[in-house]
Amino acid sequence: MAAAVEQRLARFRAARGTTTGSAAARLPPLSEEPPGKAAAPEASEGPDRGGQPRPVPAATEPARPLLVLALKVLLWAVLLALFAELELGLPFFVVSLLYWMYAGTRGPGERRPGELSAYSVFNPGCAAIAGTLTAEQLERELHYRPAAGR
Repeated sequence: MAAAVEQRLARFRAARGTTTGSAAARLPPLSEEPPGKAAAPEASEGPDRGGQPRPVPAATEPARPLLVLALKVLLWAVLLALFAELELGLPFFVVSLLYWMYAGTRGPGERRPGELSAYSVFNPGCAAIAGTLTAEQLERELHYRPAAGR
């Protein structure tokens, strides 16, 4: 099994143009453990030999989205206070809720090619996603008929 994985990895590297002198290629081969057996924990987990816990590296990703969200909420609160002072707080609140409802229905990007929508009418050929209860399935279950092909 490990030989097949090594062959697939070699084909992947060849297709990508990765050289065999890279750091990934110098890694030791995969161990041949039975699939049901759990791997032993890494030596880097837990305390070191001196009994002291090892420091956990800080997250590499910055908390930028959280900061942007906090600034947006702060700006909205300041604008709400300003409009409330002008006695237009309720209209501002309602308009901002309508905007949030509109913006919340729009994702950060369009769907990827081949990705199905949760609503089957928007999919090619009205294809349903896995786990969707269809009318045919409901009718079979109500009449206690086994599913086709089972």
